[in-house]
Amino acid sequence: MTEILTTLADGALCITLNRPDRLNAVTDGMWAQLHAALDRADSDDAVRAVILTGAGKAFCAGLDISAGAEAFGAGARPGEITRGAGGKFALRVFDCTKPVIAAINGAAAGVGVTMTLPADIRIASTEARFGFVFTRRGIIPEACSTWFLPRLVGIQRALDWTYSGRMVSAAEVCAGGLLLEIVPPEELMPRARAIAGEIARFAAPVSVTVTRQMMWRLLGADHPMEAHKLEARAMAALRGSPDAREGVAAFKEKRDPVFSMRPSADMPGFYPWWEERRFE
Repeated sequence: MTEILTTLADGALCITLNRPDRLNAVTDGMWAQLHAALDRADSDDAVRAVILTGAGKAFCAGLDISAGAEAFGAGARPGEITRGAGGKFALRVFDCTKPVIAAINGAAAGVGVTMTLPADIRIASTEARFGFVFTRRGIIPEACSTWFLPRLVGIQRALDWTYSGRMVSAAEVCAGGLLLEIVPPEELMPRARAIAGEIARFAAPVSVTVTRQMMWRLLGADHPMEAHKLEARAMAALRGSPDAREGVAAFKEKRDPVFSMRPSADMPGFYPWWEERRFE
């Protein structure tokens, strides 16, 4: 059964959670299909950005808990990655080579909101609501949200939302910094496509991929010198590249650039630099 829909247009791969009758609650099958869609995005150079949204009135109601406590992996051995684990998806988004835009069309609760935290940009409908409801279910925040959320909104706000588990309006979430912007429902997907389209039209794909990983992975650096050293390596690798020459030429000639380098084949030699000291 297809639990997501995918469409590719103008460089944007739109992934739509497609269980509207269940408020797009996630299942093991949906997780597998989402992973496959991101694999496609990474391998297809025609994809310049990914948009994640939901069908119907909700974005995602969280994990499908119709199976009761078993939905949380009750009975699993300590340390075992259990069924439906949002953390594996969050890590997959984190590793994505393409920008990810979450277009949150309605209610997002539990993993339905934490699955969006690794996205690069989040926009939402004015009708959306957000709930970090884990403590109200007797569990804890997951999908790597204890790492992402404080970095996005600060520790105090992250603790307020997760301690209480209350549903929060789009306006409050936007004011807290979790959203780039909120728009009327009918403008949500056009706005998401406009953001993706600007990336696809003007930005060099390899530069975007390197920039994305630099920004995210330097969040844990303990000194700006780490950024300086990495930026020096990246600039040395790219400043004489075909894309750099094309970027300058397009600027001088007052035209849109036509970049030739592709993430599937033309990444600079130092990439992926983080594997030089990857932890187990």
